[in-house]
Amino acid sequence: MSIVNQKIIDFIKEHHVLTLATSSENGPWCANCFYTYLENENFFVFTSDLETKHVQDALKQETVAASILLETRVIGKIRGLQIQGRMFCPEKKILKKVKVAYLKNFPVAMLMKTTLWVISPTLLKYTDNRLGFGKKLTWKL
Repeated sequence: MSIVNQKIIDFIKEHHVLTLATSSENGPWCANCFYTYLENENFFVFTSDLETKHVQDALKQETVAASILLETRVIGKIRGLQIQGRMFCPEKKILKKVKVAYLKNFPVAMLMKTTLWVISPTLLKYTDNRLGFGKKLTWKL
């Protein structure tokens, strides 16, 4: 597996909310989720209830998309990440590892009855206009 560019990792770690996009026979859907990123595994971890539309969609179609962005009106400072990957419910060793990481960043989640989910990326496309207008860095599994 190729190593994710450090500029992409730094951007991911600067933020904590991603927009998840799913699709089903009822059409596309977006949901905003607080996430934790596990660099060594290249996992995005978030919580969501099993009954939500985006989780129900992902259970039928595990390939999802997501994005993270820096909100700015200054064109030269635009940065954003587009993600494509597989969403799954972690189990056993992976569950233990992602739970520790998520609760470290969002301890209030201990008080909630919710389910942890993982997005394992197959494609990361990072745009950073600070590197030149429309400059893109891409990582692919």
